[in-house]
Amino acid sequence: MATVQDLIAKRATLWEGAKTFLDSHTDKDGNLSAEDAATYDKMEADVLKLGKDIERLERQERIDAQLAKPTTQPIVNMPVDNAGVKDDKIGRASKFYAEDFRRHLRGKPLIHNVLSEVPDSDGGYLVPEEYEKQIVTTLDEMNVVRSLAKVISTESERKIPIAATHSVAQWTAENAAYTESNPTFDQKQIDAYKLTDLVRVSIELLQDSAFDLETYILNEITRAFGIAEEKAFCVGSGTGQPTGIFTANGGNVGVTAAGTNAITSDEIISLVYALKSPYRRNAKFLMNDATVSMIRKFKDINGAYLWQPALQAGQPDRLLGYELHTSPYVPAVAAEAYVIAFGDFNNYWIADRAGRSLQRLTELYAPNGQIGYVATERVDGKVILNEGIQLLQMKA
Repeated sequence: MATVQDLIAKRATLWEGAKTFLDSHTDKDGNLSAEDAATYDKMEADVLKLGKDIERLERQERIDAQLAKPTTQPIVNMPVDNAGVKDDKIGRASKFYAEDFRRHLRGKPLIHNVLSEVPDSDGGYLVPEEYEKQIVTTLDEMNVVRSLAKVISTESERKIPIAATHSVAQWTAENAAYTESNPTFDQKQIDAYKLTDLVRVSIELLQDSAFDLETYILNEITRAFGIAEEKAFCVGSGTGQPTGIFTANGGNVGVTAAGTNAITSDEIISLVYALKSPYRRNAKFLMNDATVSMIRKFKDINGAYLWQPALQAGQPDRLLGYELHTSPYVPAVAAEAYVIAFGDFNNYWIADRAGRSLQRLTELYAPNGQIGYVATERVDGKVILNEGIQLLQMKA
């Protein structure tokens, strides 16, 4: 089986071949014949496919590394359960809590008293810490914006003071009056919007001891939450859900394209310099895969391609030397759409309201021979400093 580094090397070779082919078959007006265009498109598709294969293998390696970590540690003066068995953790992190949680999912009697340590007045049960961490980790792997943004945990609504204008120094003559400077402030509020998922499982599956119920439910919740979060962080309206980066209330429009369905290399370069230099130190690109395919042929004035594939495992592709990330929920090129974001994504804050819950619905689906599980999380996201993320918007 090919390794990640093997695929990276192969993709770099294919990309160099595609560039050479494009340079040698383009006429003086920069056009390709229909046959040559089809050949180049096939070469570019191969490069794109290898990029996806590399991302898949890198995710597998991260999961393998996580699963390979030790699961035990020396036991010294640890809590003891009713049967005299020691545990290396307490509360929701304890193995007894996790065991009770698994038995709760299957509708079996509880054998430990750990669940009583964390009562839930709404009837739900807080997910054990190892499950909650597993959900968050998997979201990081699936959710591009979450991996780039500033993520905080909050117990209540958080108000964030922002310096709207700064103090301005003035040259002042001797004995002249000082010019007063009045910096002003603004405020943004991070709320918590509820995201839910309902999974129904047949009683037959619950009774099958060989079926890994926990993994199934967690995978379903993770997939659904990851998709919903990513879409909201990109294009969320801010009403009942987070505010997306690619919206009128998201990033700042730094460049408006001259066309409704095409982007030029000059416009991308202008987008880079629309961002103030302090933000460019940690800046990255974010766009749709289809947009990447459109700009992959762009060159600078020296004939060098703006897009460059990653040459090392775990490293993203680059555009104009900056990291390039993609999300399927970034709008594709169309009239008036916000299609490219460039900036320091630490200016997009994601606030997780502490604690995810999972509630077992025993009676509701009983006539269908099913058990329901309702998962809930509360989260918000919004751009805190608009000037820190610049957008390229297509012409109206």
